[in-house]
Amino acid sequence: MTGTPTSRGTRPELPAVGSFLLLGVLAGVAAKVADESGWRWAADLGSYPAAWVLAVALIARSAPSVATAAIRSAVFFAAMTVAYYTWAAAVLGFGWNSLLPVWLVLSGTAVAVFAAAVRWADRRTGLGPGAVIAGAAGLPIAGGEFADLWHAAVGTPAGSGRLDPVQAAVDAVVAVVLVVVLPCSSRTRLWAVAFLVPATVVAGTLLHVLRTVTG
Repeated sequence: MTGTPTSRGTRPELPAVGSFLLLGVLAGVAAKVADESGWRWAADLGSYPAAWVLAVALIARSAPSVATAAIRSAVFFAAMTVAYYTWAAAVLGFGWNSLLPVWLVLSGTAVAVFAAAVRWADRRTGLGPGAVIAGAAGLPIAGGEFADLWHAAVGTPAGSGRLDPVQAAVDAVVAVVLVVVLPCSSRTRLWAVAFLVPATVVAGTLLHVLRTVTG
């Protein structure tokens, strides 16, 4: 008996999902340890979106389909979130944070949609895929140190009130990597570059809404 197509397709995916679950747990613990390390650059790496955007984008790109990209990324991010808050509560004694359920919902919605969009865009050529890639690359710029640098340049209050050149470099590198690595063609890369500035503005608005929800 060979089994149904569903069972043949599901079994190979289970080890992959388990691997991303484990990676998420390790990432969550590492992020919380970095928060409490006393090293500003390490704490910023776990706090700003660049590292997580890169991780989810690469998970999505390596997935065999749009659906598996969404599932793997949601599992990774949910496991990371649970591990982060569990370490804070059980090991560091900070108590349980009410934001845990919010981040779990976002793992299954916003993170999954982001991963699915990236997986759809990285195999296609043209304006639409380029705009999606630009949106992915705009997230670390809009949510990182460049936002503070922009506020400082135009004379408005900076978001964090402090500037971290290490994180600014990470934000820039992640954005460049996403624009260069994700697209399947040079045409899509060109569209991604063309849309990067407006996509960053949109990403900044979305992150503001997210921070309002999770604030």
